[in-house]
Amino acid sequence: MGSVILSDLLTEIIIPTSAVIGIAFAVFQWMLVSKVKVAPGSTTDNNNNTNKNKNGFSDYLIEEEEGINDHSVVAKCAEIQTAISEGATSFLFTEYQYVGVFMAIFAILIFVFLGSVEGFSMKPKACTFDVTKTCKPALATAGFSTLSFILGAITSVVSGFLGMKIATYANARTTLEARKGVGKAFIVAFRSGAVMGFLLAASGLLVLYITINAFKLYYGDDWEGLFESITGYGLGGSSMALFGRVGGGIYTKAADVGADLVGKVERNIPEDDPRNPAVIADNVGDNVGDIAGMGSDLFGSYAESSCAALVVASISSFGINHEFTAMLYPLLISSVGLIVCLITTLFATDFFEIKEVKEIEPALKNQLIISTILMTLGIALVSWIALPSSFTIFDFGIQKVVKNWQLFLCVAVGLWAGLIIGFVTEYYTSNAYSPVQDVADSCRTGAATNVIFGLALGYKSVIIPIFAIAVSIFVSFSFAAMYGVAVAALGMLSTIATGLAIDAYGPISDNAGGIAEMAGMSHRIRERTDALDAAGNTTAAIGKGFAIGSAALVSLALFGAFVSRANIKSVDVLTPKAFIGLLVGAMLPYWFSAMTMKSVGSAALKMVEEVRRQFNTIPGLMEGTAKPDYATCVKISTDASIKEMIPPGALVMLTPLIVGILFGVDTLSGVLAGSLVSGVQVAISASNTGGAWDNAKKYIEAGASEHARTLGPKGSDAHKAAVIGDTVGDPLKDTSGPSLNILIKLMAVESLVFAPFFATHGATPKSIVVPPPTLRHELAEKIFFTTVI
Repeated sequence: MGSVILSDLLTEIIIPTSAVIGIAFAVFQWMLVSKVKVAPGSTTDNNNNTNKNKNGFSDYLIEEEEGINDHSVVAKCAEIQTAISEGATSFLFTEYQYVGVFMAIFAILIFVFLGSVEGFSMKPKACTFDVTKTCKPALATAGFSTLSFILGAITSVVSGFLGMKIATYANARTTLEARKGVGKAFIVAFRSGAVMGFLLAASGLLVLYITINAFKLYYGDDWEGLFESITGYGLGGSSMALFGRVGGGIYTKAADVGADLVGKVERNIPEDDPRNPAVIADNVGDNVGDIAGMGSDLFGSYAESSCAALVVASISSFGINHEFTAMLYPLLISSVGLIVCLITTLFATDFFEIKEVKEIEPALKNQLIISTILMTLGIALVSWIALPSSFTIFDFGIQKVVKNWQLFLCVAVGLWAGLIIGFVTEYYTSNAYSPVQDVADSCRTGAATNVIFGLALGYKSVIIPIFAIAVSIFVSFSFAAMYGVAVAALGMLSTIATGLAIDAYGPISDNAGGIAEMAGMSHRIRERTDALDAAGNTTAAIGKGFAIGSAALVSLALFGAFVSRANIKSVDVLTPKAFIGLLVGAMLPYWFSAMTMKSVGSAALKMVEEVRRQFNTIPGLMEGTAKPDYATCVKISTDASIKEMIPPGALVMLTPLIVGILFGVDTLSGVLAGSLVSGVQVAISASNTGGAWDNAKKYIEAGASEHARTLGPKGSDAHKAAVIGDTVGDPLKDTSGPSLNILIKLMAVESLVFAPFFATHGATPKSIVVPPPTLRHELAEKIFFTTVI
């Protein structure tokens, strides 16, 4: 059906080289950030006049260099940074000890369950999709799936941990650079985010590439078994991401809610005031939840979308004919994405300079636009040189003929759908637009109307993203079946390095503001960091939108791979087992959200009581003459998050195993479809509701417009109502919402990994009505569109 232009040798050079370039770029950005010295007497720019000439004199947030020689402030910043870093490191090590036990137990389960498919036999078996060929024994697949699971888990953990260390390294440096202007601080915060983004994207690609080539030494021509065992890589990544997101989310929101309710509402002190006992725990939480958890989450999405595409491709013409370059098309897309993101990053850090506060948010949005445009060209190039002009893709039992330009459109539609979701999310969560301003205005009549308006905004914000996801599914499935859906998800994640840089920028800026407040720096420095943080809140919401949108496509692709691997001929919702599974699956996101929300509430209750106790019993605390007991609040958040992350994690991990074993693959397919449809809606709504409440509060606090000034200042009744709304929204946007996208992905990839076991040993219906072969494809396609979309 045609040969490819790109040779296998060049493919084997391009992929690892791109990954190494990405890692090298991350190291280079880290070296630039490290030039800002967190030590008394060190500055990074002695040529102050040059800086002033560059930035202009129109805005004091930009021009004024303040407190450059104040060594006590620098020392205080270093002390606070150390406390935050030590707190985050201590929590993650504690979390990883518990997660390590889980990883060991689950690895044993994978090996035992998959090994038992053929009775732990080491004899070669007939291939699942081509019985005329011989494949490696099931026990080998069990062993390699277990190994890839461990590799994915370790890569996810390392990604999250490195992200946290980078963020805690950069927060005080961003604060110190804010003395020279918001432009300088922006560069430090964004470069630090880029370090995390490129390290994670490049290391994920490199480890996956090395794993494939290492496994290939054993599997040889058995690509079906090879890429089936690779799916464990995605399972390991998402398993760790679940605990990271849930545990980190509970930690950060328990501290945040406790600090806000007592500090802002009851004691009327500023955010991040050093007198607040929960302030260190709050800043630690930004790093373990929004940085480490988010990093592991997006790594999991990348790993799973790659694995889903590879599994389907292995039983298509790419795998059947052993076309190595075409087989690694998903990895080539990611490789080009790294180079595109590198060029895009230079637009923010080198090609253009931030000269006014109002330029910060557009600069971050331009990163998304530029990367999307360049990536579209990159996808076209890769599709032209790495794919045959026509090929076949496995599609519910038949081989569907696909053209290379059709696959290009599949990836491109996912990429542009991600941009649309990002901009819609921004519209509903940025205080520059009317939806958030309406929520802020509703605070005039109290917290109740604020909550009502916020919930309505969240529900409404679901509409356009769902249509964008639906259109991308329709186009990609029509052109290339489930493989098209998988590469559409990969398209949405192809600019993951830029997305992570933008996402990590927010928590770093938030921490920088907290350090400025705790170090006693002037209100003008705090205004500069607040300007950075306000843009960061919106970009964080955009990042969550990307994560949820890609999770929908990834989980659908994994669902399709599971249906194929479990040899399910059709998913008929009119059968009792499938319909029951659909109902139960749709319920799971609500059960999961209830568990995580209550966990945050329980931990926050303890935090509020402790903060109140300290304010009431420590003499001189409110006057600033006595220091609060930060360590006790850190311990409350740590203990609560470790304890409370286990039940939600168990719910997600055990559900596919219990359903698959006791009720069979038909019921499990219904559970997966139900959780996908329900989870995406709840996740988008929760994340956008919380983001809107947060920015409504900041809109009032900033007082940047006449309307905002009528609602303020800080401490007014409207502001207190906004703080309550923000507090209610905290667990929605930072715990339940982001964790739900892991729920739908993780259940799907776990089902795929255990599919051989479920198909062999799981419960089966008493009678299965299989449609005639001539109608099978038509029926499968009809059911797919009527039940999933």
